[in-house]
Amino acid sequence: MFGFNAKLAIVGLGCLVISACDTAYPVTVIGEDGMTFRGAASNTFLHGGSFQATNGKATCTGTYDKFADISTVSFPVVCNNGLRGIGTAFFQSETAGPGFVTMSDGSKWQFIFGRGALAI
Repeated sequence: MFGFNAKLAIVGLGCLVISACDTAYPVTVIGEDGMTFRGAASNTFLHGGSFQATNGKATCTGTYDKFADISTVSFPVVCNNGLRGIGTAFFQSETAGPGFVTMSDGSKWQFIFGRGALAI
């Protein structure tokens, strides 16, 4: 029914559509003591999202599952220096917004993602 070129075009278009739904954006995380972590976050069309940020000494990561309403997301945060926490992000758009992380030591860190993260 379809020739080889038509099948190849359909597969290529499907891959293009799915990959267009994956987005990446900058992240800045600021601890109470002014310690600043910089990195990147991404939303994956079918799976949710993740972030990774470093201050050159420690690296913190977090992931969240895909939900129908993505306006507010909570996620675990794990750092390679032993700290852990729970983050909350407030999506003002698909790729930008504020948030915070409450760490296991009781400190509260500011979480900024999207273009605003570049301004800090």
